[in-house]
Amino acid sequence: MALSDSGSRGDPVNRALAVLTVATFVVVLLGLPTAGEPVLAAALALAFTALTTAGFAAVQHRGRTAAIGYVAVALVLGYAVFATTNAGVGATLLLLIVVVQSVILLPLPLAAVVTALVPLVHVGMGLGAGLREGLGTLVGAVFAAVATTLLLREQRARAELAAANAQLRDYAAQAEQLATTQERNRVARDIHDGLGHHLTVVQKLVEAARSLLPADPERAETILGKAQQQAEDALAEVRRSVAALREPRPTPPLAEALRDLAAETSAAGVPTRLVLTGPVRVLPADREEVLFRAAQEGLTNVRKHAHAASARLVLAYGQDVVRIAVSDDGVGAEEAVGKGFGLVGLRERAAGLGGHLDVRTAPGQGLSLHLEVPA
Repeated sequence: MALSDSGSRGDPVNRALAVLTVATFVVVLLGLPTAGEPVLAAALALAFTALTTAGFAAVQHRGRTAAIGYVAVALVLGYAVFATTNAGVGATLLLLIVVVQSVILLPLPLAAVVTALVPLVHVGMGLGAGLREGLGTLVGAVFAAVATTLLLREQRARAELAAANAQLRDYAAQAEQLATTQERNRVARDIHDGLGHHLTVVQKLVEAARSLLPADPERAETILGKAQQQAEDALAEVRRSVAALREPRPTPPLAEALRDLAAETSAAGVPTRLVLTGPVRVLPADREEVLFRAAQEGLTNVRKHAHAASARLVLAYGQDVVRIAVSDDGVGAEEAVGKGFGLVGLRERAAGLGGHLDVRTAPGQGLSLHLEVPA
């Protein structure tokens, strides 16, 4: 375990090791009556305790060289305590603390070397006793090293999990913000494409009724009835947009809905012809929605800007794509190309389905709108 990882352990590990070291120091003191040189053993144990409590925390952020020097000094002090206490239990525990700290401070290969060096304190014993005690110490040192390694990995995993959870919360917040923005854009498109269309038709119908009222009141009444129906449809669009529901458009099949659009435009004063090409078939709701909105936007622009004598609406079913086209013979509206919110919304709708929108116009040559989506 590299030293650079030790900072993530924090103070709790340092405090736990300090408490363990002090407790082990007490065990050493309790065994001093059997030591060969009690005063020297006590002094060495005190020095070891001071080093492995204050020194361990200080060396954690001073680089690998300092860590290696620290572990070497602690190991030598541990050997000295072990020797002066006649291989007491407390001295053995102090050496195991060195093993734990080496795992925290050093790369794993160097910590393994320290673990292997600890049992060598028994070299001066007889062969049988030395092997027996050395093997026992080795098992304890390996256990301490493995347990410490597993603990550090678990702590690092917890830290990584906490970081991942924080990142996921950030992503969730960003996703929520994006979803809110997309929903606002959707509602804005629906208001423009639905409410804007109906109000434009109402405006044109009222203008037509006013012009006919003195000469043909009966026909003007009929036109006003159509305007009232359009106003009711507009109110329904407002309610739908305010509710922000993403439901399929409750209209007849696409071809029939386009016939109604063409009839509305004709009734508003611009005779409009609907042309169907290719085998008519049912499309997914999202495709029919964007095709309908394209026709609606195109004919709304015809009524508002074109000053046209006639218009043409084409629905073409191809093998792989379906295309809607709106064209007129008006004055052209070059300023509308790419600038109106309705066209921006149509481009967004088409792009979301893998399609595209093309608008062309020139002064005196009318305007043509083509939207194509995969079938």
